[in-house]
Amino acid sequence: MEFGKLEREIRIDAAPEIVFDVVSRPEHISRWWSDDASFEPAPGAAGELSWGHHGAAESITVVDVDPPRRFAIRWIAPDGELPGVGNSLLVTFELEPSGDGTILRLTESGWREKGWEAAVLEQTFHDHERGWDTFLPRLRSYAPTVVAR
Repeated sequence: MEFGKLEREIRIDAAPEIVFDVVSRPEHISRWWSDDASFEPAPGAAGELSWGHHGAAESITVVDVDPPRRFAIRWIAPDGELPGVGNSLLVTFELEPSGDGTILRLTESGWREKGWEAAVLEQTFHDHERGWDTFLPRLRSYAPTVVAR
């Protein structure tokens, strides 16, 4: 199996503007992905996602903000380093109108650039597959409950 890029696609029964807010604003991210999120949705902004029940926190760097089409962050950098090119994974949410809803394409890339040994790469890739398979259905359920701002 190739571990270069993790991809998922889902349809959400909410307009792209709402889905964009749900994937790019901390108050929404903490409803479907992490337990807490703190960052400004602006390119170059640093922040954090945390999962209190696991005692885990990940630094993030916002890479791209193009409402309502695209939002991207970097995460999973070595301890003490800000996520950037070459030391982290890139998560990109691409949104496309689909009738009265939205097609969301998630891509997580940068796996080979991490330099992990094969077993660590494979295990982490599969962990992230299972994670997105858990969190994206939550996003699909949550987004239609959000009122446009």
